[in-house]
Amino acid sequence: MAILLVVLVLMNTYPLLVSEDLVFRAKRTALQSGAAAINVAVSGLEELTEENVSLAMGGVETDGVSRAIVTDPYGKVLYDTREAGNATGYYVFYTELVEALQGNISAYSVYQEGAFHSSAAQPVLYRNQIIGAIYVYEYDTQQAALLENLQANLLSISVGVGLLVLTLSAAVSRSITRRLESLQTAIRGVREGAYNQRAILSGHDEFTQIAGEFNDLVDRLQETESARRQFVSDASHELKTPLAAIRLLTDSILQNENIDNDTAREFVSDIGREAERLSRITEDLLRLTRLDSGVMEAPARIRVKPVMDRVVRMLRPVAEEKEIDVSADGDALVVATEGELHQVLYNLAENAIKYNRRGGFVSIRATEGEEAVVITVEDNGIGIPEEDLTHVFERFYRVDKARSRAAGGTGLGLSIVRDTVDRRGGDIWAENIPEGGTRFTVKLPRTGGEEAGL
Repeated sequence: MAILLVVLVLMNTYPLLVSEDLVFRAKRTALQSGAAAINVAVSGLEELTEENVSLAMGGVETDGVSRAIVTDPYGKVLYDTREAGNATGYYVFYTELVEALQGNISAYSVYQEGAFHSSAAQPVLYRNQIIGAIYVYEYDTQQAALLENLQANLLSISVGVGLLVLTLSAAVSRSITRRLESLQTAIRGVREGAYNQRAILSGHDEFTQIAGEFNDLVDRLQETESARRQFVSDASHELKTPLAAIRLLTDSILQNENIDNDTAREFVSDIGREAERLSRITEDLLRLTRLDSGVMEAPARIRVKPVMDRVVRMLRPVAEEKEIDVSADGDALVVATEGELHQVLYNLAENAIKYNRRGGFVSIRATEGEEAVVITVEDNGIGIPEEDLTHVFERFYRVDKARSRAAGGTGLGLSIVRDTVDRRGGDIWAENIPEGGTRFTVKLPRTGGEEAGL
């Protein structure tokens, strides 16, 4: 509004001032030329009188001026073209005449009361002596009317432009305000926890784009919040199960005063197993928390073979109990940390042993490609139902809950594996083998590490 006001003021003043100045200059020049023409007519006279001035002015055209006056050196009017109110014989002392009688050439022009008032005066010299003065005056309403019309047109245009801009500004402001209010309402709703709140805006402007980005953000927040709530619920449930078992066993021991040593040892052994399971769940939750926080050690180029051999040695006692053959083959360099690689291989191999048939096998193999290292963990066990293959990496997801708890699983191992692989720029997937069993495939980058500046 301030810019509009300044523009309108300039539009209504600057053109008028420029036009007025141009008219002033033109009239002063014209009146000076008219006075000069009269001066030429009377300049040859030794003395100015009413008779000789009237005779000399007989051949001079004075149509361009409203009034022409010739005076003697004392300001007495010798010749006056005005018919009504003729000043011949009277003394006049207009400012211009006084300056002319002092030997100066002057010209003035002013616009007032709807007309241009312009005047000019020159001294009349004879042998460098001032013998009189010439005064010409013009009263012009025609050009004043043109200037007034210009002023009225500019004012009309300004009013029209002002009303148009105000109307458009009000409409745009109202539209922007409504769209901002819609965004604010959605933001307040989300801030208060209403993740189903959405900003509904139509059009293709920036507000619509912001609303779209906001809605996408809310969708992600809603998914994150749902996952968080589900995670908290699942974690609470998983933690509650061993705690309830420990509480039940301890209550049984405390309430049975005549419990024998063998039964007590059996109960304490069960408490130990549940405590161990609780410890595993806690450790897995801490690992996931570290992964979610993004805190990671700097990667390096790690040789896969030694890590595979160590995992096989650690799991061999468990595998021998089920008469399962565990083997490792191949070698490569991957970009990760030794702990991460061990965690990935250990979880995959442990799952393959837990959910395998007696007398089966688990094969760990590493092959090196041009850009990535492919590690496969394959077994000939019970397999995974097709409808569960896409969910096995979700937190606390179990294909067979009863069997998983009996095997001591927490439902977090594969989720830790996936998050670890993802954060190192790799990929992992699971598939069933036609002959029976499951194959987990891990792809990890082979370039980078300390030598690459990572």
